[in-house]
Amino acid sequence: MNIPAELKYTKDHEWIKLEGNIATIGITDFAQGELGDIVYVDISSVGQQINQHDVFGTVEAVKTVSDLFMPVSGKVKEFNKALEAGPEKVNSDPYGEGWMVKVEISNAAEAEGLLSAAAYQELIGK
Repeated sequence: MNIPAELKYTKDHEWIKLEGNIATIGITDFAQGELGDIVYVDISSVGQQINQHDVFGTVEAVKTVSDLFMPVSGKVKEFNKALEAGPEKVNSDPYGEGWMVKVEISNAAEAEGLLSAAAYQELIGK
């Protein structure tokens, strides 16, 4: 199970990489494993201000559709267009080519409440 130490995590299985006031967000290796083969990523929130914990899109696997929850409040600046033609990148490289959105953070203090890699590992029992 890959849980990079430099990232922050949510109880809803999203990861976030902070670079100044820009956050890159995706779903964790654990989440993609639980979902199975991902066939579609639907992000229609580009350009929108999304509050922490609100839904910013969905990910569709062969057997289920799962909401994606915003780890921190911010404006969705970019969607990973590579996922349109290759949603399986979320399965094969969830922390790299499988990233989902880039967000301009509006409240950096919210990131303080996210889980560390160790806390996330404890949450999922791995």
